[in-house]
Amino acid sequence: MADPDTFDDAGLLDGLSGAAYDERLELLLALREEFGMSNEALRQSTQAGTIVLAAAGRKVGFGDRYTAEDIARLSGLDLHVWTSLVRASALPSPIDLTEVAYSETHLETARTIQRFVTAGVQPEQLINVARVLGRGLAQAADMMRQTVMELAIAPGVSEAQLARTYAATTEGLTPLLGPLLEQMLRLHLHNVMRDEIVTDVERRDGAMPGARPVGVAFADLVGFTRLGEQLAPADLEQVADRLVVLTGQVIDPRVRLVKSVGDAVLLVSPDPAGLVDTALALLELVEEQGDDFPQVRIGLAYGEAMGRGGDWFGRPVNLASRITGVARAGSIVADAALHAELTDDSAVHWSSVGERRLKGIKAPVRLYRARRPKLDGTGRN
Repeated sequence: MADPDTFDDAGLLDGLSGAAYDERLELLLALREEFGMSNEALRQSTQAGTIVLAAAGRKVGFGDRYTAEDIARLSGLDLHVWTSLVRASALPSPIDLTEVAYSETHLETARTIQRFVTAGVQPEQLINVARVLGRGLAQAADMMRQTVMELAIAPGVSEAQLARTYAATTEGLTPLLGPLLEQMLRLHLHNVMRDEIVTDVERRDGAMPGARPVGVAFADLVGFTRLGEQLAPADLEQVADRLVVLTGQVIDPRVRLVKSVGDAVLLVSPDPAGLVDTALALLELVEEQGDDFPQVRIGLAYGEAMGRGGDWFGRPVNLASRITGVARAGSIVADAALHAELTDDSAVHWSSVGERRLKGIKAPVRLYRARRPKLDGTGRN
């Protein structure tokens, strides 16, 4: 058995006494003897507050073995490209290129990236992809960490027992993540490729893609800030997540859910009819939730915008956000450009709201409210 005194000498048990000391000693011994962690690795994990998760980290293939220079040399990937990609992914990247800070998984990732480079993908394009993936995968990883911990934790469990159970659960679930991520990515690629249109100008000039006319919608929960003063953070997060779930239940195939921003979701579509239909369906579904869920208000705009890095930019994005800010609870309000696209659409009833001055918009903006058509007893409008 390893000598426990070395843990004291390394300061790994500082400030602990009694049962807490005994539990931590049991955990440290298990991590060194069962998982092969050095005192230095234990010290770093202790300082980071992740000591209970350290065994799981070993199970998913982590253990620092390489420097950034090693990664570049062994993978054939340019050193600057590697470090830029790691930072764009929001992962730790030491400034010292000779510091041992990377694992076998890092090396496998670098080799995969090099294959993309060999296939002709430009480093700048890869960095943009890494930046978007980093945001989403960081959230997914945090959710997975929480999910696995909920599976592993139990009343009265010791640190060592929790570490072993967490590691075993992680080891059992990790092989499923690769296929799941690939399948989900294929589904999303299929979804975005359906809407990718190459114009004659883009095809002739060889530039892909530029700004294009799209409809944009912001759906915002009313009173969310005030709700934050009444609910615990976890409950407030569930309310915001619920809006995303409800949106997913009614979203038209022609519409793309771009992102959630706190208490709002951003939707984009090249088809204004599909966008308005989604907005109407979302409004109705939110109303069905009753008094336990906040009302929603939705602002719509139409115009030239550009999709880049998983986000959208342009005047209609800004305008839709501003319109949402002046819309009443339980209403859908659109600018004149989107209204003009659907003036003759019998599936939408329009009424004029008049002109409004919006923050950050110089000229007054004419607005229209969208509703479902009311039917008489014969089923006619």
